Amino acid sequence: MSNDLYDVIRRRRDVRAQFTGGQISDEVLGRVLGAAHAAPSVGLSQPWDFILVRDLTTRQAFYEHVQRERATFAATLDGDAARRFERIKIDGVLESSLSVVVTYDPSRGGPAVLGRHAIADAGLYSVCLAIQNLWLAATAEDLGVGWVSFYREEFLRGLMNMPDVVRPIAWLCLGPVTHLEEVPDLERHGWRHRTPLRDAVHHERW
Repeated sequence: MSNDLYDVIRRRRDVRAQFTGGQISDEVLGRVLGAAHAAPSVGLSQPWDFILVRDLTTRQAFYEHVQRERATFAATLDGDAARRFERIKIDGVLESSLSVVVTYDPSRGGPAVLGRHAIADAGLYSVCLAIQNLWLAATAEDLGVGWVSFYREEFLRGLMNMPDVVRPIAWLCLGPVTHLEEVPDLERHGWRHRTPLRDAVHHERW
């Protein structure tokens, strides 16, 4: 059994400050997007799309929106939490080589999506699997990925000119990095600590 996959999973990080701005070759980008597109999906609906954003004006507009949302969240904190959050960089929108906006189209594969009749969010779960595939493939290619979550869906939908039915699920910063941290940022800055596996495993019942 190869341990390569387990090593990639161990090394994967949510990158913020380590992007170099270096270029990604078309061949490497194709492999990473191909891995994302190979993800399993409910009813083989493949409800994802990938918007590649290189334009600096667009990224600047999104960055400014993210900073406003950061300030909104920061205003809810006080004391130690506020001081910890102040040290945390939340995005690499301007520093990364490009951004990938991953979307969810619930109408894809319809009107009857096999396997989604009882679990309405199964299509959304499928998009998350594609994102995970992309992230692991990028890590295997020695690229960094950062998932930016400080945004309002309606703002990003408008910025990307998305149809109303399509939801933006992730803005991913992607590119070469100086290194991947051994310890995730939120642990390094004391925001949260990882829960041991034993605390998450149950047998037979909750």
